[in-house]
Amino acid sequence: MENPARRGNVHDYYRHPRHGRLACSRCRLGDLCRPRGLSTEDVQRFEQIVHRSHPIQPGEHLFRCGDTFRSLVSVRTGCFKSYVFNCKGQEQVLGFHLPGGIVGLDAIHSHLHTANVIALETSAVCRLAFESLSNMASQMPELQSELLRIMSGRIGELQIISADLSADERMAVFLISISEQFASHGLSNHEFKLAMTRSDVASYLRMATETVSRVLARFQTAGLLRVKRKRVTILELEKIREISGNGAALENAAYAATA
Repeated sequence: MENPARRGNVHDYYRHPRHGRLACSRCRLGDLCRPRGLSTEDVQRFEQIVHRSHPIQPGEHLFRCGDTFRSLVSVRTGCFKSYVFNCKGQEQVLGFHLPGGIVGLDAIHSHLHTANVIALETSAVCRLAFESLSNMASQMPELQSELLRIMSGRIGELQIISADLSADERMAVFLISISEQFASHGLSNHEFKLAMTRSDVASYLRMATETVSRVLARFQTAGLLRVKRKRVTILELEKIREISGNGAALENAAYAATA
């Protein structure tokens, strides 16, 4: 039996299972996370399995490692990070999830979540019950293709972070990735707030926190960007793209997979 304390800050999607049904066609993120190529009738069918959550507060988990997999989650607002603990009990950040991102793909194979996912700021998500989604995908080739496209994009992201890149290249790839994600939401691609801490970024990029600070300071001195607390202003996006070097090719391949 699961320890209630462990579940104390895990968001309960199922307390009001019919609450917050959302028409994707009226959501500003509809073109980002709604399956592409669906007919009007198929979109209406898809909307029947999408449910909007109550606000999720910072520090609240979507799910924890080992939880039974029941739903995929699409981020509507806010930011989440996924993480695990290594054999030494140290936290390892696996990724960040911004609006339009799909969370929970790791659990499809084993039916168990393999990572913890926690809100970094007040956020909201849409829940898609996977059993209903899977049944629908078997009847709708476009939906099945969309799921494969999303998973392919995630594999591309993992390839980028595992590549043999310098600290400057890793930071440049990270900044470009965040910039393009914000741009895809119709937001500024050169000025944005990062919800994650520098230690989170360092863990994700496989660098020391001090190295992250030094790289950002070096970029500021070179006039490439300006950082004020969590607010980042990119002044020379193309130069940062050039610094990404080998990472740029991997990044472009990852985005091509999701295009």
